[in-house]
Amino acid sequence: MTATIPPLHRDYASLKCQPSPVPTQSQHGGMEECELPLIDLSGMKSRIPQVRQECAMSIAKASMEWGFFQVVNHGISLRLLRDMRREQVKLFDTSFEQKASCGILNNSYRWGNPTATSATQFSWSEAFHVPLEKMSDDSCFGDFISLRNVMEEFALAMSKLAKQLVGILAERVGQAETAFDDICDESTCFLRLNHYPACPISAEVFGLVPHTDSDFLTILSQDQVGGLQLRKDSRWVAVKPNKDALIVNIGDLLQAWSNDVYKSVEHKVMANAEMDRYSVAYFLCPSYESMIRSCREPSIYKSFTFGEYRKQIQEDVKNRGHKVGLPRFLAPVLSAAAGETSTC
Repeated sequence: MTATIPPLHRDYASLKCQPSPVPTQSQHGGMEECELPLIDLSGMKSRIPQVRQECAMSIAKASMEWGFFQVVNHGISLRLLRDMRREQVKLFDTSFEQKASCGILNNSYRWGNPTATSATQFSWSEAFHVPLEKMSDDSCFGDFISLRNVMEEFALAMSKLAKQLVGILAERVGQAETAFDDICDESTCFLRLNHYPACPISAEVFGLVPHTDSDFLTILSQDQVGGLQLRKDSRWVAVKPNKDALIVNIGDLLQAWSNDVYKSVEHKVMANAEMDRYSVAYFLCPSYESMIRSCREPSIYKSFTFGEYRKQIQEDVKNRGHKVGLPRFLAPVLSAAAGETSTC
């Protein structure tokens, strides 16, 4: 380990001393590899209505059946993606002490999983989880001056793409294209810069533990190392990297809002024994006060604010060691039925 890497091995070792199952090599390896549905967004700019409609239908179909898809011709330049990766690598290559203590990026640096109570809950990774509204603060970037302009340009481009995609999905269920404009803006959304260091115990530990995203929509720019896996038809499949594409996935809030039309799918990142992995994720989130209501009736879920949802997740992680998510917010009749089933 170099001085740039956080003490992941030490923290994991302390958790491993506690009796709990850990992922084995058989769980990590031998995974079926899949290619996500690939959508060419240039179709949305076509002058032919049928072409635009077919493109929108492909986005909706993938969101219903996979909860994930990838996009090309998305409007974000290769130059910007390369600049973002260069600045990201430069940031993570600084010393661990500097990342953890210098206040860079709104003190958003984190590593491992501070809430983990067992080895199965531990993530072999480090990240900066940055609110977009904080990027305008002069103190946010410290000595990383070149990072500021790139991150601001990148966030703006990702925001534009996210709103385009969520607008298309809203229209496909009979809602206004602008359905999320009033509750999702730079004051509520996030960028997450991820680094998964090469892991000497990759057979035992996750790069990022299985989870669903607690937002409306996530857009991911990843390198070619691979490691992303998702649940498809009750089994884990490995996502084949595509150097020309961005990955998009549905979050919990869009599943609840669409009344389960669109699926928020569990996914994870596997650790790699030999290679570092980098990615950047954009999270389209509402304000904490925003009410999440189903766009259809009868509603599967009761109405809740994003703040209530986040608070419940934090409580569940603290008390149970893992996120429960949307099942906590089932409508009363469905919740009661689920309770009766669980007693059998």
